[in-house]
Amino acid sequence: MGLFRMKASFTIVFISGFLYFNIDFNTAHAGAYSGKPNFIIILADDIGWGDLGANWPLTKETPNLDKMAKEGMRFEDFHAAASTCSPSRASLLTGRLGLRNGVTHNFAVNSVAGLPLNETTLAEVLKQANYSTAIIGKWHLGHHGYYHPNFRGFDYYFGIPYSNDMGCTDDPGYNVPPCLPCPRDSDIQSCRRNTCTTGVAVPLLENQMIIEQPVNLSSLAERYAEKAIQFIQKARESLHPFFLYFAPAHMHVPLQYNSRFANTSKRGPYGDSLRELDHVIGQILEAVNTDFHKNTLVWFAGDNGPWTEKCEFAGSAGPFVGAWQTNKGGSSAKKTTWEGGHRVPAIAYWPGKIPANSTSGSLLSALDIFSTLISLANASLPPNRRYDSLDITEVLFGQSDYGHQALFHPNSGAAGRFGNLQTIRLKQYKAFYLTGGARACKGKEGPEQQHDPPLIFNLLNDTAEFLPLDPATPEYRAVLPQIKVTLNNVLLDISTDNISLADYSHDPSVIPCCQPKHVVCRCQDKA
Repeated sequence: MGLFRMKASFTIVFISGFLYFNIDFNTAHAGAYSGKPNFIIILADDIGWGDLGANWPLTKETPNLDKMAKEGMRFEDFHAAASTCSPSRASLLTGRLGLRNGVTHNFAVNSVAGLPLNETTLAEVLKQANYSTAIIGKWHLGHHGYYHPNFRGFDYYFGIPYSNDMGCTDDPGYNVPPCLPCPRDSDIQSCRRNTCTTGVAVPLLENQMIIEQPVNLSSLAERYAEKAIQFIQKARESLHPFFLYFAPAHMHVPLQYNSRFANTSKRGPYGDSLRELDHVIGQILEAVNTDFHKNTLVWFAGDNGPWTEKCEFAGSAGPFVGAWQTNKGGSSAKKTTWEGGHRVPAIAYWPGKIPANSTSGSLLSALDIFSTLISLANASLPPNRRYDSLDITEVLFGQSDYGHQALFHPNSGAAGRFGNLQTIRLKQYKAFYLTGGARACKGKEGPEQQHDPPLIFNLLNDTAEFLPLDPATPEYRAVLPQIKVTLNNVLLDISTDNISLADYSHDPSVIPCCQPKHVVCRCQDKA
């Protein structure tokens, strides 16, 4: 478990000459600035569609995001590629569903691997196109060895390697059940059972070095913003474009935030945390607008829907309540294939390029970020594989309402085998061959049920997914054959594609740990 091994491997890395991890943005990637656009992707964690004020009038905590929507394009029918962390992020960075890229469920603290190494990330493509690249925030696609973001196309990394609940902290914040703080005593006998986290403290990394363990969650968002702004300011002085992937811990539990945001919202700790997220995004937008607003695309989205199991510390899915499922038990949000699990808030902002105060009703996905940015950078898609991603540049510029004819929502934990495609969206119709509810606030789960023929909802007049179409109606009989053909076609396409398989094996020796002699790997006692 000890980080002694990690530190040894890091020393080898630095000796071996991988000094670009401490990149000097004034000299790297020599060559004249090409005029290519800059890109900032902001991926909020566990945020609900209804947590954006521009989407849902009941939400009052997002003035900066609402302003961003007013000055850019808001997407009404935008979807995460999966309903849980690692698969969603892997698909965003590869433009491929989990059955293709191999990432079908979350990686663990002791995972030996991550996103398969033969998969090419968006950062790698852009780096080859002369971009400076950085990830600030949560990675969750492998932290050991060559799975670390510094080896996946990112020049700079500052953040936590996985979710903020995958270990203890000194300021555990708000969660259900409540979390205990990390023990300060190094005696294992003094470590009380912490029911909501693993034993080892959550680390904060800068590039490949652990700089703090446990991470201070109450100051983390502020530190992320500082690092993001520094990266943007250094890019101002450089001769090349930049790609910033900003992935804050907000709104994932445990909720924690700077004290100045306490009691600023009528929604309690969740609203306070949402206000801090919005504030940080406002800071980033201000830094962009200082110099780069005419040549920077900022794209905000959620990684999946709200984690309803966390009760008052979970977000709002707005009207996407998955009523058919909740009436039978369980949650219809995160981990499920109901709309609340994967329909997420999304905004694109690029003054002068994206029409202000515009709304897109096209069926779109976080998968599309991959192809769109590569196209805008005048780069090429990696060869010898197929993609689930669309180039939606014309949609962004208000020149088209083109979108997906079909989207496929992989099983994400509530029912069925991880990654399997048993829920399909075809135009306004959504078909379920399998349903199941994730754990709800009071602990109840919905039963897993197979459906043959499938349940089919018409989302145009049933956003709540309350009443499926009657199989005897002409509407059902007309759309069912199209759904079957579409699903069979994508499964055949995947079966003949160059697919990857992720290694989900575990080994305690790869757990990030800066002080193996301490029971939770505390770097130093801050008493």
